[in-house]
Amino acid sequence: MPKSDTILSAKSLRYFLQLIDTMNYTQAAQILGITQPALTQQIKKLEKAIGAPLFGQIGKKLYLTEAGNEMKSAAVELLNTINSVVDDIQEFTQLDKGTITIGILKTLDLEVLEDFLISFNKKYSKIVLNVDTYEREELWRKLDSNEIDLAIMYLPDTTKKDEINLHNQYEHKALYDDQVVILTHKKNLESEDEYPVSRFLTRKWVTYPESFYLTQIMKESFGQRNQLDIKMFLPTTAQLVDLATKTGYDTFVTKSYYENNKQNIKLTPIYLKKTKQFYISIIYRKGKLEIPRIKNILTEWNKFLDKKDYSSRLEEKH
Repeated sequence: MPKSDTILSAKSLRYFLQLIDTMNYTQAAQILGITQPALTQQIKKLEKAIGAPLFGQIGKKLYLTEAGNEMKSAAVELLNTINSVVDDIQEFTQLDKGTITIGILKTLDLEVLEDFLISFNKKYSKIVLNVDTYEREELWRKLDSNEIDLAIMYLPDTTKKDEINLHNQYEHKALYDDQVVILTHKKNLESEDEYPVSRFLTRKWVTYPESFYLTQIMKESFGQRNQLDIKMFLPTTAQLVDLATKTGYDTFVTKSYYENNKQNIKLTPIYLKKTKQFYISIIYRKGKLEIPRIKNILTEWNKFLDKKDYSSRLEEKH
């Protein structure tokens, strides 16, 4: 092993840089909390390993030699690298530092999650929460490529074709049992009652785009023989409700959205009989729980819901 390997430690580099700051062995030793002879010995060992003097002396004043100036630049760079690596490792291993990246399905209305994130941020202010919204395909891509830590979306989801692969690679936790709510202009229907699909076969619709989860759920409910008569596609739930209200078209939203916004909705809400149920779920790659901050945010989420469940929090919002 080369001599430099045995002496170029982070400690010896810090001693060296501290002596440069004071240019006085006594003061540097006091700041470092060591004796002056110990500091002198460390500098001599460093000079021996380098093979050149790092400091010169004129009278009682120290100065940096040419080798000392070169070593100063290298020491600063090396210590910065070491500190950066230590910071990165600590961010990975500590539950109260680092960044958590969360991807949310664009159509979800998640006021309850917002409340939780505010509460979590107050408790763990050193954790940066990076939250953004995506389409389903993009959410799965970002999960697959490890660009996000957690995804919040609907399950079951046919976007991920290989269900075996899904179960092998990912864990998930259901947050809320959701379902489709039809908002209709149709008369003689009782609000929030269930009706068969046959009552809506001749209705005209404004819906989410074809690729959106709820549009596919509705098409499955109507079956291949009964096509939805869609007059307009819009990407946001607020746009759907607004346009449906201003026209004679019907639309559909999730129960969670309806519960959050029903005081502003003038159309009649009804449920379809035998429609497919689905769940707002948190999804994450297996192994993510080995990262303390990821495990911790999920633990805090469970505590948040233990105090009051998702449905109760949803109802109390309005």
